[in-house]
Order: sequence, then C-alpha cells, then structure tokens
Amino acid sequence: MAKTKQFTIAVDNQPGAIAGIAKTLGNAKVNILSLLGTVQGTAGTVQLIVDDARRAKKALDAAHIAYAETPAEKYDLPNKPGALAQCLEKLAAKGVNLSSIHATATKGGKKAVVVYTVEVATQAATATA
Repeated sequence: MAKTKQFTIAVDNQPGAIAGIAKTLGNAKVNILSLLGTVQGTAGTVQLIVDDARRAKKALDAAHIAYAETPAEKYDLPNKPGALAQCLEKLAAKGVNLSSIHATATKGGKKAVVVYTVEVATQAATATA
C-alpha cells in the first residue's frame, strides 16, 4: 500500500475538456498514472493520480484549473479473480467506508492496481497492512 494524492477536477461535459487537463499536465512533465472521468448531464468530474503531486499542483494553479486534493491509497493486487474482493473485504472488516475507488489491470499482466479514498483517511492506514 502506498499513500498518494488524488486530484478531483470539475469539468464541463464537452469535447476537449479532459484533453485540456492532460495537456496542461503533460506540458509540465507530469505523468498521469490513473484517471477516472464521469459525467452527469452537462457537468462531470475527473479524478487523477499523478507521479508528482507538487508539480501537478503548480501546473494546475498556473492554468487556473480548480481542483480538490484528497489523500488516497494505492494498492497493488495480484491480477486474479477474487483479489479485489479480498482487499475490499479487509477494508470493510476494519469499518473503512470508501469515498471513491478505481482499479485497472492489463490482460495477462501479473498485477492490478486499485486506488481508493476513504471517509476517514486514518482508518485506511491499518486496514490493508
């Protein structure tokens, strides 16, 4: 388990909204490690995990892109059936209530990665240890 930061950005539901964010971060040499975008009606949100939170904040601030920064946990799992369920059951058993979660794996890859935020960040510190 690794502590990280999740950036949440409100966007308009229109072509290029996320491309602008990606370009801002790319121009600042910030690598996006994980991205989840959702929309509802005319608005949406983008949740990002990046390789350099400090540099991302500087780039987003310079571009006048508003964001919320939330502590998050990044957890590597075996890429096999049931691994995510086991991880989530451990969190639930500790009383950890997730605020957001996204996970990814590549077909044939050995590991999957799950990123989550919790209502009480201190609970997660011992939940998966």
